Amino acid sequence: MNKTSTTKKQQIVLVFIGAAVVVAALWSLVVRKQYAHLATVQQKTQEVQEKVSKAENLLKRADEIANSLDNEAKKLETIEDGMASGDIYLWAINTVNQFNHSRSITVLDFQRENLGDVGSLPQFPYKAAIYPLKGVAHYHDLGKFLAEFENKFPYVRVQNLELTPVGKTGGGEDVEKLSFKFEIVALIKPNSQ
Repeated sequence: MNKTSTTKKQQIVLVFIGAAVVVAALWSLVVRKQYAHLATVQQKTQEVQEKVSKAENLLKRADEIANSLDNEAKKLETIEDGMASGDIYLWAINTVNQFNHSRSITVLDFQRENLGDVGSLPQFPYKAAIYPLKGVAHYHDLGKFLAEFENKFPYVRVQNLELTPVGKTGGGEDVEKLSFKFEIVALIKPNSQ
């Protein structure tokens, strides 16, 4: 049988335990840190690969993006062609009168513009002209005029609308008419003044 002494057996067991402790210490001090570092490197590698993939997709779409930019620039140029330019007071009167040609509102007073900046947008390339306007119309005619006017001219808006009844007594159409007062805010084409 086995003729090893008990001290030899104990020494062998101690060597195995010592080897296990050394392996465990190496594992916890060296290998685990290397696994953590490897996981971090893999995550960073994946992030960089995703960025590269996005950049490659953008490069593939460069022509499409350039064409889209050109199309949008042409649309902007078309819109700017309709903006106030030159004599902006005459532009506003002509624009409102031509638009109102087939509508049933009566403009009684069209005042000169007040020039100013547009809101709080930094480095916005457009100035604004504000035109106070007074007149009379039926409620529904005025509503249709305002809706169609703002839809046709995306660079114009109406603000500070005030409505009051005309106040004539007796029958007829004048009883249903309203006196209106509002401001038209129009963007001015850059480099037009």
